[in-house]
Amino acid sequence: MKNNILVLGGKGKTGRRVAERLAQIGHNVRIGSRSETPAFDWDKPEGWAAVLEGIEKVYITFQPDLAVPGALEAIEGLVKEAKRQNVKKLVLLSGKGEREAELCEQVVINSGIDHTIVRASWFNQNFSESFFLDAILAGHVALPMAQAKVPYVDADDIADVVVAALLGEQDNSKIYELTGSRFLTFEQVIEEIAKASGREITFTPISLPAYVKMMEEHGVPSDYVWLINYLFTEVLGNEANQVIANGVETVLGRKPKDFSDYVKETAATGIWNQKAEV
Repeated sequence: MKNNILVLGGKGKTGRRVAERLAQIGHNVRIGSRSETPAFDWDKPEGWAAVLEGIEKVYITFQPDLAVPGALEAIEGLVKEAKRQNVKKLVLLSGKGEREAELCEQVVINSGIDHTIVRASWFNQNFSESFFLDAILAGHVALPMAQAKVPYVDADDIADVVVAALLGEQDNSKIYELTGSRFLTFEQVIEEIAKASGREITFTPISLPAYVKMMEEHGVPSDYVWLINYLFTEVLGNEANQVIANGVETVLGRKPKDFSDYVKETAATGIWNQKAEV
């Protein structure tokens, strides 16, 4: 049975993968993006009704993160419109250990619509598709919280869980926490990437104020600077993130992709052997 499914952030790290999987098995997928028609823009709620029209299920990702100021109000508005449009199922991507994100979760949980919450740890793909790629390409990665240990989870695993949640009633009203199967420090991550890509990549611990100043000097947008500062201060040190979760195994019946496997697969694409942008 085909479903009409809206994938918000359908060109992002998880959204792209979710949309591809749904389309491959024959569902009608609408991409929620400013570049699509009808366009979806979190800053233009007047356009949400057109995007949600005829939609039965929605995968919600909020950029840059549910923790940022304004996210709660945006999720509240979206859920109200989803109810008006008789949407049957919501799957929300949330951040593991983010108290602000959990407020957004409550909006979905209390919506009266079938729902699943997917709380994910930091993504493997942060090192190949976003935050840290430029520094890796430059051959020198400087980050705060050098001793923090993170159980990175792969975007492919997240997408598989999300698709299962969108299509299966057994996941209604569930909260799944997704992590990888082991902890890694930033230095260990960079060592693995350097080895797999055959490159010299150095890692240097720095203070958080120095890292924030560096981002500002490089013209990083203020909302991303705020988010990175929040993630390093509130999330990396959060005890809730010092736990290996079993959400991937619970939903998919298999272990999560190991970070080393992600590194091997990604190195084979050549992404880490490109020239850094000047």
